[in-house]
Amino acid sequence: MSSEKTEQIDVRYVANLARIDISDDECAMFQKQLGSIIGYIDTLRDINLDTVDVENLDAIDETYLREDTCKHSLDQEDLLRNAPESAKGQIRVPKVVDA
Repeated sequence: MSSEKTEQIDVRYVANLARIDISDDECAMFQKQLGSIIGYIDTLRDINLDTVDVENLDAIDETYLREDTCKHSLDQEDLLRNAPESAKGQIRVPKVVDA
């Protein structure tokens, strides 16, 4: 497992984006958990799939697929009431891409 990969992910920055306050202990715990997750992903990358015969795999069982239906969602006013900032009927978010 590569610890340099987990060091690149700033847990405090991600928590701030999610608007979650975390303690130093929680930050350390989440960093360790994140390292374990990335380590598991690294082991999945090492799996050799060249011998898997994809032609003989069963197709998706359509009984597990649900029918697409329209459902009622939040009204715009309710949605904007829950947003931290809004303008012109839209949710304002911080700029994430520099032009």
